[in-house]
Amino acid sequence: MRRPAGAVNNDRMELLARDVDVPSPALYRDVEPLIRALRPALSGPGFAAFAAEAAGQGLVFTAAYDNAPSGKGRCVAVATHRTLATSRGRILFVDDLVTGPALRSGGVGAWLMGELEQRAARAGCVRVELDSGVVNQGAHRFYHARRMSVVAFHFSLDLPDHR
Repeated sequence: MRRPAGAVNNDRMELLARDVDVPSPALYRDVEPLIRALRPALSGPGFAAFAAEAAGQGLVFTAAYDNAPSGKGRCVAVATHRTLATSRGRILFVDDLVTGPALRSGGVGAWLMGELEQRAARAGCVRVELDSGVVNQGAHRFYHARRMSVVAFHFSLDLPDHR
């Protein structure tokens, strides 16, 4: 089911998506803990450097906040994404999507994906794309449930450190 952008009430939470500025107090207070939970090798200084460089490349940090009185405005999920012009058409590429561990499987991630789909449509994108680690089967089930297909392999090559 597609949900309208902006606020939504799912009986327990009233979710609202907000783009978070880089740098800002909200970036470090709300976004950083969730991104670092997803990427545990990323240090605090590493996150700051990543956020500054990636924002300069067009990465958007979108946080889902629970604005219900019981939620007290807490950040419950984060997506990082960018719009890209590719030879396959204009796409919204999701770099990261993470829901707070205590709230997983509660509909927050699905709501945030719906928000990203709507943003992609408004930006004239032909699809939403993302990569997911090959061992992250929980995420794969989530993406398949959202009607996403595995359409490519993503290959990588680690380069030697030449510093």
